[in-house]
Amino acid sequence: MPRLLLCTDMDRTVIPNGHQVEHPHARETFSRLCSLPQVCLVYVTGRDLMLTKQAIDHYRLPMPAYAITDVGTKIYEQTEGSWLELSSWREEIAVDWAGKEHGQLEAVLADLDDLTLQEVDKQQEFKLSYYVALEVDHQPLLARIDNRLQGMGVNASLIWSIDEPNEIGLLDILPRHATKMHGIEFLADHLGYRREEILFAGDSGNDLPVMGSAIRSILVANADCATKTAAEQLARDNNVADTLYLAESDSFALGGNYAAGVLQGVVHFAPAIAQALNL
Repeated sequence: MPRLLLCTDMDRTVIPNGHQVEHPHARETFSRLCSLPQVCLVYVTGRDLMLTKQAIDHYRLPMPAYAITDVGTKIYEQTEGSWLELSSWREEIAVDWAGKEHGQLEAVLADLDDLTLQEVDKQQEFKLSYYVALEVDHQPLLARIDNRLQGMGVNASLIWSIDEPNEIGLLDILPRHATKMHGIEFLADHLGYRREEILFAGDSGNDLPVMGSAIRSILVANADCATKTAAEQLARDNNVADTLYLAESDSFALGGNYAAGVLQGVVHFAPAIAQALNL
């Protein structure tokens, strides 16, 4: 039986906190999938560790073996309820900020009126997060931010996404290598998984770098149309269209929203594992 490193976003991917309806058996079936001995579950999320643990409890999600949190800036191993941060990942990404502290980056961007600093509990050592109104043309804004950071010698990733329920843009400034994609690649190497044994699932703009890579990826059906269009275009541009699967609402018994979309993608990419659940 093949093995699977199943890496999935949480909010609006396996957590049904979007506008669309979740099939009543989707999460229970997803939990059964993750209990298979050949499946290693990894949550890849913008949440911090505390909010990740709260979501697992509140939504009755399966416990992961690992969690890549804070939009890729931290990786934790979970063993019998204990969470241990991987110091090797922290060392890997620290180089990109060239010794600069969080406050120094914040100071150099302080005069940009379109940026509203997010709450203190949403900031991390290697994660500087802002709100941006949706009417703002964010591409020129990101270019200005990147120019300023480069002037400081900081090698950063600017991750743009949209909080649909609250109708606000989200900007996360991270070390260049502290993305979801690099976190997945680092963890796969750390655990000895080959590229063809990895599967990722997501729903939003900050998942696009993985969707447009050679990592096999699932975009759940409840993703917005703009994200679906962008994911397909990026995959075509990078000649990896065969590694992207768009879940559909009407082609699977459980539908394609949230965890059901992840299951649908497992059927597509890893049918031998899916058969163990009679999917």
